[in-house]
Amino acid sequence: MSRLSPSSPEASRRMARVRQKGTQAELDLRRVLHARGLRYRIQVPLLAKPRRVADIVFTSARIAVFVDGCFWHGCPEHASWPKSNAAFWRKKIETNRSRDADTDQRLRALGWRIVRIWEHEDVSDAAGRIAELVDARKMNGTDPCR
Repeated sequence: MSRLSPSSPEASRRMARVRQKGTQAELDLRRVLHARGLRYRIQVPLLAKPRRVADIVFTSARIAVFVDGCFWHGCPEHASWPKSNAAFWRKKIETNRSRDADTDQRLRALGWRIVRIWEHEDVSDAAGRIAELVDARKMNGTDPCR
């Protein structure tokens, strides 16, 4: 019988130690964005109920960037499904995916442009995509990705 909780106290402790903000992928992206001259805010709550916080935000351009971990958000390229306590992990990752989709939908309805970056993506490429969006939205209020 599979449980819907971490398989052991040690597994629970490991999960609690995983960074939710300030991950290496996020720090690397922020460093490249800053080097390109882009200024942003970090860890900005964009929705109150349910509370949703974006990793990087360009407030005047209304662009919210989320840097997603491949394991925790079920990357289509790198996701792995643990065999130990499989039901718990499948539910956890699927819940994260659903929450991400809900966040995207709610923010788009409020006029935000959402950018999701996978932790495995090349930071220069990701920063380039973000810079294009910021420039386009700031210059003439249009979104080249619509």
